[in-house]
Amino acid sequence: MARHDLSEAEFAVLAPLLPPERSGRKGKPWRSHREVLNGIFWILGTGAPWRDLPKRYGPWKTVYDRFRRWSKSGLFQMLLDALEAQARRAARIDFEFSAADGSVVRAHRCAAGALKGGSRPSKVSKNRR
Repeated sequence: MARHDLSEAEFAVLAPLLPPERSGRKGKPWRSHREVLNGIFWILGTGAPWRDLPKRYGPWKTVYDRFRRWSKSGLFQMLLDALEAQARRAARIDFEFSAADGSVVRAHRCAAGALKGGSRPSKVSKNRR
């Protein structure tokens, strides 16, 4: 099992929430949802381009297409909502601790819209023309 892959227990929680793997249509069967999810998690965890997806997850285009389809259909939000509801029912969410990040990082003046050279051109008023 690779670093970003789902364990048996993790996939057992997600499997009932996923759409059916078999569409009922003729043709080549779909790649397993587990394999595709592992590929999606590998991409999201590493930040690599889709084309750099390791072969063990299947063709990058298949994983990308399913990611896009599931994203557009709202499946990922539904998964998060269902997992949160399960965790709340099992009292596995700790509401006693919370943290807020209030740090501020100042951008360099070039990134903040300053002109090169340090000075702004003077504006010519309409009356002086």
